[in-house]
Order: sequence, then structure tokens, then C-alpha cells
Amino acid sequence: MEQYCQLMLKYKLLLKTGSYPRTHSLIRLVRELAKAAEGAGRLLEDVVMLTKIEDAHIGSRCLPRRYEREEVEAMLKYIKGKFKPVIDGL
Repeated sequence: MEQYCQLMLKYKLLLKTGSYPRTHSLIRLVRELAKAAEGAGRLLEDVVMLTKIEDAHIGSRCLPRRYEREEVEAMLKYIKGKFKPVIDGL
């Protein structure tokens, strides 16, 4: 889920600006996209969820952390219900 969000943000930045920053931070990518595309800033209203998605990606790869079904479903619901529609609208 994190990689999907990251790649979509980088893709939109590439379309809007011709480049994108070499970072994995969803928050930084959203902030950069908000400078280039009106409406992208709405994603910053959910900074807690973006941070949770970032942390889950890191935790699942580097830490012995298990995620509850409800956590994963909440992240997926956010991506499908808010993130994707905002990104698709840019």
C-alpha cells in the first residue's frame, strides 16, 4: 500500500513538474505535489493516516511487528476512499 501511494505521488509529480524528489516519505511527496497541483493539499488533512502507512511499510520490513486486520483494512479504506480519488482528480 505504501509503495502504491509513493509511486502514484511520484508519477503525478513527474507529470506536473517534470521531476520528483528522491525520497520515500509520503508526507514530503504530498507537500511537493501540493505546490504543483491544486487539491493535493487535501491529503495533508490525513497526515496521521499517511504516517501510519509509512510506518507500516517500514515496520513490516524491518521490525518483528504484526498488524491487525482492522489496521490494514483502515489503511486500505483510506487509500481507496480518499487517496486514490484525490490523486485521480489531479
